[in-house]
Amino acid sequence: MLSSFSEFKFFNSFRVPVEKADNLRFLVEKDDDIGNSQYIDDAVLVDVSVTGLGFKTAERLSIGTPLTISLQFKRNHLDLIGRVVRAFSDGIDDEDIIYGIEIDTDKKVNKFLESYILSFSSERLKDCLTQSALRESYTKASDGFEIFSLLLSLFKDITKFGDKEGFVESMLEEVIRIMNAQRASIFLINPENNELEAIAALGMNKEELKFDYRLGVAGAVFTTGSALNIDTDNDKSFYNNAFDNKFDFETTSIICHPIHNREDKIIGVIEVINKRNQDRFTVEDEKTMKVLALVFSAVFHSFAPLSEKSMIRRFSSPFDRKFALIGNTAHIKSLRNSIVKLKDVATPLLIQGEKGSGKELYAKIIHSEGQRGLSEFNTVNCNYPDEEILQESIWGEEGAFAKCQAGTVYLKNIHALSYKLQEKLFETLSRGRAEESKLSIDVRLIVSTTVNLNILVDKGEFYEPLYDYISPAFIFIEPLRRRSDDLEMLAEYFLKFECKKHGLLVKNISPRLLKKINSYDWPGNIKEFKKAIERAVLYHPKAHIINDIQFDDPAAPLIDTTIKQGTFGSIPHVTNFKITLKDRVALVEREMIMDEIKRNAGNKSKAATEMGISREALRKKLLFSDKILENLSNNQNETDKKEAA
Repeated sequence: MLSSFSEFKFFNSFRVPVEKADNLRFLVEKDDDIGNSQYIDDAVLVDVSVTGLGFKTAERLSIGTPLTISLQFKRNHLDLIGRVVRAFSDGIDDEDIIYGIEIDTDKKVNKFLESYILSFSSERLKDCLTQSALRESYTKASDGFEIFSLLLSLFKDITKFGDKEGFVESMLEEVIRIMNAQRASIFLINPENNELEAIAALGMNKEELKFDYRLGVAGAVFTTGSALNIDTDNDKSFYNNAFDNKFDFETTSIICHPIHNREDKIIGVIEVINKRNQDRFTVEDEKTMKVLALVFSAVFHSFAPLSEKSMIRRFSSPFDRKFALIGNTAHIKSLRNSIVKLKDVATPLLIQGEKGSGKELYAKIIHSEGQRGLSEFNTVNCNYPDEEILQESIWGEEGAFAKCQAGTVYLKNIHALSYKLQEKLFETLSRGRAEESKLSIDVRLIVSTTVNLNILVDKGEFYEPLYDYISPAFIFIEPLRRRSDDLEMLAEYFLKFECKKHGLLVKNISPRLLKKINSYDWPGNIKEFKKAIERAVLYHPKAHIINDIQFDDPAAPLIDTTIKQGTFGSIPHVTNFKITLKDRVALVEREMIMDEIKRNAGNKSKAATEMGISREALRKKLLFSDKILENLSNNQNETDKKEAA
């Protein structure tokens, strides 16, 4: 049924070129229409290998034609049975066709070829070795025609048989034969239950082959997109023997490649198990698997499942996931890419960013999408006033290190940890257990900070060995004001979330309001923005489109002004986004000038000298700021009159 796989096996084998001067006698017979044997008179042997041979003739033969072959070299004689699996030419105008013949397994072939190759000169042996090493590169036009004909054959098989029952199982049988292996399976993702499920498996019951998409060799290949070739004795980190115990089977070697759909999303894997008579699969097998993975990708090119229950980003919309990074700015895309790289490594991770910027969200995504997502995630805020309770929450019997074995511990605000506890934490991590405990610590450590720890280390306020330990992997999360292009998508996300939570129809935000949202700098970052959207939904329960909101409404404020005050102090109007930056800077300068005048007992000349400016410059700055305050007062009076009317 699948002639293309036999063709591929023939193509992938290294055939020794035959020269006319070798005196290698070659005869080939076929049966005619009435069953009589007849020689192919013009057949010329081109190359030979342990699995097949190639010969050239002007006669036309069909794929699958059985042939009887006779080979004679010196005193060595060999009779073989084979069948045609390949047909290609050296060029477009060449009337002769080169046929690839797959021969039945025969141990005598090895001995015959050994005798033949030992007759070669050292130069010819060197040429054969070079061709073997470089055969992936095209060296002549005929190589290009051969690979093209092979790809065409693969395409024809997939097009003809791809939708027929038993096709994948037949392909797997060919895979086992080509790879000389014991078992093979195809796993595709089921996004409803977040499991890899066998849709075809040879050697075991496929109904029982299903597991979490992060587990084992298949899970590692599926989540990272990187192929693996392992032997189970030396690669314990990836291999899980749970299935061996379940099926009473011993796995010694595994080779596994990802399968992609037409959108280039990884949708599953092909896994081949136990190379016969060898400890592991070879480099040649790895090259073969690349092609096989492409073939199966073509078979499943239209498989593109989506689910509201999927934990996997590529199979769900952001609104369906518990943890999602929302946005399309370059920074958010970079953060998403970093998740793939960092989710399964064991090294600690340091996350830096302003308060409310999404550090804990990023840590939870790293945990849930990685292999440790099957175990617990525990957050400890190091900025806790009671040090005794803090120690208990980290090192106690019910603390983070004890509860999160094989999971993730997230230490929030690590900079707030006392120097003594920083030293204790380093000792615990470097030993792999707490001094007072015999329990080994098996956790992924993720820590976050709102300050630059390098500066604290330089000041002697942060334990340097601990900093070196926690910072091999580092992520910086930008504040929301630097990625305002994400605000519209974030608003949509939080609106849907809040409306669903309160049982309301989904609301929208008007373009005018969106412009207003973009003009504010959100010092509290994502946390402040989420709270503002939540209040906007509560303040407008019946509106389908929220047209306007008052950021500074004293009765029902949308934002918490104390966040701004914590950032900028209590200078009047400095947080008023309706005022231009130039005017706000002038008001800040006014407060500084007034403080300096007060410090100098009302002496403006002395105050100007202290600040390094002239008396005239001080006067102009005060006049300019007075005018700003006057305009603000007039505007407020006009607003009050309109509301009173």
